[in-house]
Amino acid sequence: MSGAAHAKSVKPVLHGQHWVAVTGKPLAATAGAKIFMQGGNAVDAACAMIAATSTMWDTLGWGGETQALIYNPHTGKVIGVNALGVAPTGATPEFFRKKGYDYPPEFGPLAAVTPGTPGGIMVMLAEYGKLSLAEVLAPAIDMADGYPIEEQAANTIERWKDELRKWPESRRTFLVHENDPAFKGRAAPVAGEMFRQPDLAATLRKLVETEAAALKAGKSRKDAIMAAYDRFYQGDIAKEFARGSRELGGLHTPADLANWQVHLEEPETTHYRGIDVYKLTTWVQGPSLLQALNILENFDLKSMGYNSSRYIHTLYQSMNLAFADRDFYYGDPRFPPEEPIRGLLSKDYARERAKLVRPDRNDPDIRPGDPYPFQNATNPFKEQLQKWHTVKPAPGKAPPAQWSPITVAEFDRTFRLGTTSVEAADKEGWVVSVTPSGGWIPAVIAGKTGIGMSQRMQSFVLDADDNPFNVVAPGKRPRATLTPSLAMKDGKPLLAFAVQGGDTQEQNLLQFFLNFVEFGMNVQEAAEGANITSYQMRDSFGAHESFPGRLTLTHSVPAWVRTDLQRMGYKLEFVENNSGPVTAIYLDRQHGTLAGAAAWHGDDYGIAW
Repeated sequence: MSGAAHAKSVKPVLHGQHWVAVTGKPLAATAGAKIFMQGGNAVDAACAMIAATSTMWDTLGWGGETQALIYNPHTGKVIGVNALGVAPTGATPEFFRKKGYDYPPEFGPLAAVTPGTPGGIMVMLAEYGKLSLAEVLAPAIDMADGYPIEEQAANTIERWKDELRKWPESRRTFLVHENDPAFKGRAAPVAGEMFRQPDLAATLRKLVETEAAALKAGKSRKDAIMAAYDRFYQGDIAKEFARGSRELGGLHTPADLANWQVHLEEPETTHYRGIDVYKLTTWVQGPSLLQALNILENFDLKSMGYNSSRYIHTLYQSMNLAFADRDFYYGDPRFPPEEPIRGLLSKDYARERAKLVRPDRNDPDIRPGDPYPFQNATNPFKEQLQKWHTVKPAPGKAPPAQWSPITVAEFDRTFRLGTTSVEAADKEGWVVSVTPSGGWIPAVIAGKTGIGMSQRMQSFVLDADDNPFNVVAPGKRPRATLTPSLAMKDGKPLLAFAVQGGDTQEQNLLQFFLNFVEFGMNVQEAAEGANITSYQMRDSFGAHESFPGRLTLTHSVPAWVRTDLQRMGYKLEFVENNSGPVTAIYLDRQHGTLAGAAAWHGDDYGIAW
């Protein structure tokens, strides 16, 4: 298989000279385009797209989390934006164990960290945008007043109606046809129907009103936006959110929201084939892509051929070496113990890990390595490391030889949970990559805020033997899957890329990048490339299970490749498409243009000018 052969089926590249806006929904991309046409920069447009996608509920909501990478053309620096919520007061392993949980729950108020997306939008806008909060939130407020709901979101509401019925404000907001005989048992809105969220619209208008009052009082643009931030996290909105949470059995207090803050951070980076790749650090899975690139640098991938059996096998093994380290060593770097990130991203460590790639067989129990010697330190968790295996057996039991179809189906439901992607770039040089997520349906709406609570707490563990860096604690961020990406060449932006899909995200982004760098595909071909999916890492959601050797390929993979992979011990499954969908922007320095991409099989959409 070659990139040229694959290119026959891809849609054309989206080109622009002044700006490009790409995100998960056409209406949201239009919101970004509107902001650009009002004179906003890429940060303004990205914030408007996050706000619009959150209002649409399809794969995220306003109470979720936002994480971003921003290239500032005036400083030549890449900034990481950490707007992931934290565990609330009382969220301890002992609390959840007493309630009978092996991990924090998937649904309900006990699944929720503090809201991060509103703060992320406002801090990004205040620090790096040009327009007012009122201008940037205008499309989202219009949509909250009523927009024609899309089929996917409407049907997701219907599918989860039993769960939504448990939470009074969720029921009132989403189940608009409950007990209406004209809809023959359907409780959710139907596709194309005007979906209205008056409580959310009121909350967003409170933020805009606060900004306006601060401006009238002589505050600067930045301070006026941050006055709205303070109202959300310290004022009446925070109090109502906490009241609504606790009324339903949640743990949130007003102090949990008041003490939370957005962090602007230095991202992690590695150098691959002349390109510098930037990712957020260990509070998300971003460094695992950098680790995988460091491992893969020890192989001649191009000579193997795109999606040959040798290439797929090498890719699978390298990803799982990186993911095993993710599953054991990643967590919130603002909490002890300190993650060994220097060792994990060491090129020497990667060379040692690469030696574990067997050329002939899958290793179903790839385990974390020991990066501490590569940063001149001693591993304090050797005992836990020796006990750790890819598949965690139930106490006193060995892993099952054959997983039941029900177990596999439940795993698949959680494996790709939530998230959308937002990419924006402009002629001034601003480049933004974002993966907002959380608060997806079925979300608990907290009080009269219209804000759906996050479900991110389920990504914590309760047992330090699973991951000593990611044990739940009040004020701590769970290790999330969300992972925006930027690539630079010769000190200038080259690519912004991101994707939705839980534990598949880093897998899809790694393959997108290799398609572009190793196999010469253009940005759209690379986004639609015939990816593979591994399930050997521990799921970041639900029961945190793993399925070693399970491998999803597209139908286009030829018979001789399938046979080789089966001989290597892989259990093959096949789908029509398997790439995310990836969204990306390529900054073409030679021609002074911007090229946007969105894989064809999702609702993801781009607009350029």
